[in-house]
Amino acid sequence: MRDGGLSAIVGKFYYLDNGRVMNAVLVWCYARFGVAGHQWFGLISGVLMLGLLWAVVAGVLPRAGMTVPRGGPLLLASMVTAIFLLGSPNTYKTFYWPAASVSHTLPPVFACAAALPLLRATSRRGRGFALLTVFVAGFVMGTLSEETCVVGVVVLSCLLLISGRVVPQERRTFFRGWCVAGITGIVIGSLILLNSPGSQHRRERHHAATMLTPESLLASLRGFAHIAAIILTTWQYLGAFVAGLLLGLLARQHEGRLPPMRHGTLFAWTGVCALLVSGYLCTVITYPAFGSSVATSTRLWNDYLLLYILLLVLVGALLGRAWRERGRPTGPPKAVAATVYAFACLALAVSLVHLDADMAVRARKWDDQDHWLRSQSAAGAQVLPYTRLPISKMTEPFADDGRKAWPASCVARYYHLERVVPATGLP
Repeated sequence: MRDGGLSAIVGKFYYLDNGRVMNAVLVWCYARFGVAGHQWFGLISGVLMLGLLWAVVAGVLPRAGMTVPRGGPLLLASMVTAIFLLGSPNTYKTFYWPAASVSHTLPPVFACAAALPLLRATSRRGRGFALLTVFVAGFVMGTLSEETCVVGVVVLSCLLLISGRVVPQERRTFFRGWCVAGITGIVIGSLILLNSPGSQHRRERHHAATMLTPESLLASLRGFAHIAAIILTTWQYLGAFVAGLLLGLLARQHEGRLPPMRHGTLFAWTGVCALLVSGYLCTVITYPAFGSSVATSTRLWNDYLLLYILLLVLVGALLGRAWRERGRPTGPPKAVAATVYAFACLALAVSLVHLDADMAVRARKWDDQDHWLRSQSAAGAQVLPYTRLPISKMTEPFADDGRKAWPASCVARYYHLERVVPATGLP
């Protein structure tokens, strides 16, 4: 990629690696800047995701007939973003490792952003733009992330099933067409990806044909149950719930425009079903490649984890609204929710401080080794020792006790060497 540019990396992904063309484009966007691209990736992608989620929240609230205090949409979007990026058991792989983020963290946020034209479509031209946008977004997702495509198809299919009960009749045909356009785009993009040489090679390499065997399906079910147990017992996710609760308690509701409470409840139950189905299917399709580690590879959860967080916000908002409608005093629940909100933010900040210190130490060691390897390579060396600098369970380039040869070969090519060998300490 360093020598051939965008066309080289797109060709490598499409013909050799995994077939994900849009994934290759996103990798090129940060990798073309070298080390600086990796260093700035977290900040830039974090701001981008916050901005997109802020826009989505600001568009959903008026459609729900709710007006919140100034700054409310940004506060809610900030909590969702923070929980999504920093609440993971492995924040480094979720957020700071670009290779994982462009495949599993950014795609679900991009999928949410595809709903922005739908939320603002009030004219014929706006509805046409919304249909075109969701089709293009679906197509792009199809060439970017198989797991996010699974979640997208399941969610859109569920919305189609309940559209007759939750969407006003005058918008029902358009809404159903929007869902169908999104599913169509995903299917077309996915077919292009699955028929690519790179995807075929990857499936053959990981014996993907075994994913539908009874043994694989049962193992995937056990893996997903393990994932669900971890997610449900991670208390920091309460931050999303209390953010929704505060939303329901603070929002001013417009009479006559507010959807019936049963609609919100139906959305919540539909979201639970979509989460369970899509989460299990994502585990099924990743199990052949990851095996039992599918239950511990936390970056793979992100494709449906955002759906879980948004579901927590919805449930919290529904409970807050129900409390207000019963005429009960809102002071005590506001105080409790604000306290839990603050504790969740504090817990995320503390974990981030520890990770920041680990990253700083690793960066200094990496810089020292990088300088030494470059100087030795320039002097004509062909085989050099390389010291692993693990962080957050990152074991490259000698993963699995050296059984995975390709990470080390990538390091060797980067420094123009024949190969690198494990070292016991820094040079």
